[in-house]
Amino acid sequence: MSKNLPYSMKDVHYDNAKFRPRSFFKVITQSLFTSNIKRDCTSCSTGKFLLLLLIFGLMYAMLTHKSPIQSGIRTTEEYKSVNTSSRFGRFWRRKPPRLPPRLTPDEKVGNNSFNRGPKLTNVGSKWMDRQRDVKEAFIHAWSGYKKYAMGYDELQPLSKIGTDGLGGLGATVVDALDTAMIMSADDIVSEAGSWIETHLLDRISQKGQVNLFETTIRVLGGLLSAYHLNGGEQEMNPTAKGPRPIVYLDIAKKLADRLLTAFTSSPTPIPFSDVVLRDSTAHPAPDGLSSTSEVSTLQLEFNYLSTVTGDPKYSMEAMKVLEHLKTLPKVEGLVPIYISPHSGEFNGENIRLGSRGDSYYEYLIKVWLQQGTNHSSNLTYLHDMYEEAMKGVRHLLVRKSIPNGLVFVGELPYGLTGSYSPKMDHLVCFLPGTLALGATKGITKEKAMKDNLLTFEDLENLKLAEDLAKTCFEMYSVTSTGLSPEIAYFHTQEYYEGSLDGGNKSSEYLNDIIIKHADRHNLLRPETVESLFVLYRITEDPKYREWGWQIFEAFEKYTKVDSGGYTSLDDVTMLPPRRRDKMETFFLGETLKYLYLLFGDSSVIPLDQFVFNSEAHPFPIRVTI
Repeated sequence: MSKNLPYSMKDVHYDNAKFRPRSFFKVITQSLFTSNIKRDCTSCSTGKFLLLLLIFGLMYAMLTHKSPIQSGIRTTEEYKSVNTSSRFGRFWRRKPPRLPPRLTPDEKVGNNSFNRGPKLTNVGSKWMDRQRDVKEAFIHAWSGYKKYAMGYDELQPLSKIGTDGLGGLGATVVDALDTAMIMSADDIVSEAGSWIETHLLDRISQKGQVNLFETTIRVLGGLLSAYHLNGGEQEMNPTAKGPRPIVYLDIAKKLADRLLTAFTSSPTPIPFSDVVLRDSTAHPAPDGLSSTSEVSTLQLEFNYLSTVTGDPKYSMEAMKVLEHLKTLPKVEGLVPIYISPHSGEFNGENIRLGSRGDSYYEYLIKVWLQQGTNHSSNLTYLHDMYEEAMKGVRHLLVRKSIPNGLVFVGELPYGLTGSYSPKMDHLVCFLPGTLALGATKGITKEKAMKDNLLTFEDLENLKLAEDLAKTCFEMYSVTSTGLSPEIAYFHTQEYYEGSLDGGNKSSEYLNDIIIKHADRHNLLRPETVESLFVLYRITEDPKYREWGWQIFEAFEKYTKVDSGGYTSLDDVTMLPPRRRDKMETFFLGETLKYLYLLFGDSSVIPLDQFVFNSEAHPFPIRVTI
């Protein structure tokens, strides 16, 4: 055997073309008839005797030997039998060498991976079909928007008109673009990309007031994600549809330059909440306050923009906010939901992980994760703040319902000294996914356990994540429509209101979950399916896929509009539900994207190589800013 072959003599037992086992008889005979042994041995009487002995040995091997494929998997008794057999028997039953270890999908993909569409491996036909159904739902949603509302922020599918509620930047177009890229919906990629290239820059220079937070996570985030997924950092992608990637980046940069006014106009590191785009001015909200979640949910986007442009000004302004928040007093890591850009101090004592508080906690861990393996030592404070906050959540906010013990996260509307409220927004259902992501840093639980990477705190957070995901799913299944209300209350020893159940009389948790009349609407929100997606990727438990499918079927049954689009609902507890006539941009940008990824292969947008912003726009995990 030539010395330069990339395998050793033991690999002779394998067919190198396909790495399948070869029979022992085939190995011996091939060696015999392709070597000098045959020629040398048959030239003498001793050789003839040895050859005869070898032939009898081969006959014995043929009668007694089974190949690994024929023998199958041995039972424990069979292993005992083999171990107690004679040395001669063991000689003929030598085990073949082990195959080279198989790479996991994540190891095959590489750091800058983006695989368009599902792979055939590890995706059963059932889930491929269901993923295809989600793609068809996305196309149906887009068709209604394109037909009746193209260029408007949102579609009113029942009225068949468009509406501008987010500043008039065509938010649905930008929010949906990277979803279309991930789904390989090439026609939509071309349509959305063409509109952005033709119209968006003019809109940015002409429009009036926009909210800093909403514009950053939806429009800036959508443009930057599209830039990356379209091959922007490789400067070319021959299969890409729509405009060249640099078009998305140039528009993102021009938008961010105007948004920076919110930071530079404020007397403190806390930015103003609103920007007037056409004249690049900024001002606070009418009450003078900013939401804590809004000022702390800008950093992924501005950090990534600094990375790809090489201009540090975007990251510097955004990160000043988190550096300032680090210095403020907290309640076991938890913070009030309002902050003043004038004083730089928190305002009030209301603590919750729902609206105006939620993504503060999400971005603490995600901004830290964004740095990748080169976690900057000067950003470890973000991880520390996250860990302290999750301890505070477990200690101060987590309770169990009665009679069946659903784990939920309540609120402290009057701070630590006030009464506890068993109220939980659907928005809080982001938390299971964030907890799981923070515990394993995006790798599977199995790998993290095998490599001994999980601390006690990580294990506690993973357990809480799974318990909360169960509660979030039951908020859907307890209702008549199978869709969650915007807000739920939970039955505790201190709190109960009768005759306010979800309507599904067969639900085990009918008496645990209380749904008030004002809270019964559904806005097509993504938070629960986001967490199901993350938990499936990390735990690999198929129940999260099944729960996601049930939610998707309910969306299809009760929110789909035949003429195009999907609509929010007024009351999820009654049949048929009243319809609200609004398709939020996040239904295309988040809800359907997370469902599609939930049902697909885990190597597409792997969680240890990408971090999703608060609007489900994925950014690559890179180096320190």
